[in-house]
Amino acid sequence: MRDDALDFLKAIVAAPSPSGFEQPVARLYRDRVQPFAHKVTTDILGNVSAVINPDAPVRFMYAGHMDEIGFIVHHIDKDGFLYFNTIGGTDVATEIGQRVCVHGHETVPGVVGRKAIQTFKAKDSNETPTLKDLWIDIGASSREEAEKVVRIGSPVTIDAGFATLSGQLAVGRAFDNKVGLLIGAELVRCLAQEGGVHPDVGFYILGTVQEEIGSRGAKAAGFNIAPRTALAIDMGVAMDYPRACPEDQGRLDLGKGPGILQGANTNPVVFDLLVAAAEEKGIPWQHQASGGTSPTDARVIQELGGGVATGLISVPLRYMHTPSEVVCLDDIQATIDLVCEYCRRLRPDTDFTPM
Repeated sequence: MRDDALDFLKAIVAAPSPSGFEQPVARLYRDRVQPFAHKVTTDILGNVSAVINPDAPVRFMYAGHMDEIGFIVHHIDKDGFLYFNTIGGTDVATEIGQRVCVHGHETVPGVVGRKAIQTFKAKDSNETPTLKDLWIDIGASSREEAEKVVRIGSPVTIDAGFATLSGQLAVGRAFDNKVGLLIGAELVRCLAQEGGVHPDVGFYILGTVQEEIGSRGAKAAGFNIAPRTALAIDMGVAMDYPRACPEDQGRLDLGKGPGILQGANTNPVVFDLLVAAAEEKGIPWQHQASGGTSPTDARVIQELGGGVATGLISVPLRYMHTPSEVVCLDDIQATIDLVCEYCRRLRPDTDFTPM
């Protein structure tokens, strides 16, 4: 991966963007793509579109969501402790004792607290904790003191930084799906600098909002764009660690390239084009299959208007929706290469009708 692309990934991972609060990352994405896109727009929900060939009659849509899971403060007690709900799906067991950032009047550090293990009764050790058992401690001694820096409605993110592991692996928070946003930014740069796309195909490279709470951003953006074909790029659950069960949902390994989904939620022509691009260019890829709908932006894009020829590419990820997600940088680069090659194969007369 190019050094400045890795720097951009580190920057967007560090920036907070829980669903509904994506603006800090949206600003970084706009700044990143502005020199390369013919047009950059932001819609009323906050989706950011970087467009190449905006006047072309046929449109392609790329969706990489900007939002991450997080929390929101809904109560501050008299002693200054914060109580919170989740934004998106999280594993409560991974949140206990985590350091967090509370983004209020200013950003302040805090820690997720729970009663000490020394005070557990027998039943406590056998029960999975729930949110009602947790709170956030920012060091305030009263509600009034806490309200000087935070408020009801303040979003909260885990305070976990980016680091590299052995080989080409990296660990950090919110790779789901800031990796997809990085890939989108690199796609804009590659198509602008290296060309190869048909002038009668418009490319709308989106950072979408609110995917983690129902893909609301992609649905609204896709309605406005009315694409003929689209790709959703998200993270896929890796199954290459101890006690994983690939029998449950298929195998997906780090370091072997992105997964390309085949099934009811994806168009068979798009699938074939993606596989052909990967095979002809020597890009590693993994075959995934699903008989139902995907919990990604692909789900809503496919159903827009009279139907959209949609594909789904998944970058393998270990420990998804935890403070320490693990990704392979080589898989990210392979996905960039694959999406660029797919875009260069699109023509105004490409027929996506399943035959």
